[in-house]
Amino acid sequence: MSTELKAPPQTAADTLTINEIFYSIQGESTYAGQPCIFVRLTGCDLRCTYCDTEYAFYEGKRRAINDIIAEVETHPCKLVEITGGEPLLQKRVHTLMSRLCDAGYTVLIETSGAHDIGSIDSRVHRIMDLKCPDSGECARNRMENLPLLGVRDEVKFVIGTDEDYAWAKAQVLAGIPGWADRVNAILFSPVFGKMTPLDLATRIMTDAIPRVRMQIQMHKIIWEPNQRGV
Repeated sequence: MSTELKAPPQTAADTLTINEIFYSIQGESTYAGQPCIFVRLTGCDLRCTYCDTEYAFYEGKRRAINDIIAEVETHPCKLVEITGGEPLLQKRVHTLMSRLCDAGYTVLIETSGAHDIGSIDSRVHRIMDLKCPDSGECARNRMENLPLLGVRDEVKFVIGTDEDYAWAKAQVLAGIPGWADRVNAILFSPVFGKMTPLDLATRIMTDAIPRVRMQIQMHKIIWEPNQRGV
């Protein structure tokens, strides 16, 4: 049976502000290394000190959801990541994600964790940041999200300082038993250009924190670190 998605009738409200759509190699999460289609939404209400997608704060164009899906379908891949910016700022993102799931796509969403993840379609794999102190946005973490995490989900800590590492370690240990036992993965990622991969790897090896795995932004190794659309 074909999983091709037939476009339903659409109103003027069925649009999203899109920064870019591109086909690349997934650079993060447990899906790292796989071909992936990225749909980057415009807008973010956080200002993390290490942000590498500031261009997504304001740049974008209103696009019909039918057109977004039609472009996704042009790529030879069934893995899609919805990212930003902060994609949950646009309510119609839920329609997009559900329709992609209906069409047989594996759908990931990358979210800051500052917004309620409870209404996300249960078929979507949620990759949620917990912001460490050096991000400048640690106070924005919505800790009420933690009990909502399940076996499809992944939690990411972006670590740039000693304080960040100690904070992330404490959060994971506090989540055992609990969310840290349930989620698919707990990811520690070094801030590119600030904490070296060797430094973070050494700490992880020394402490052997349960469930923690290290990740590096693979796309920044394959392409130039500041290149867009990859």
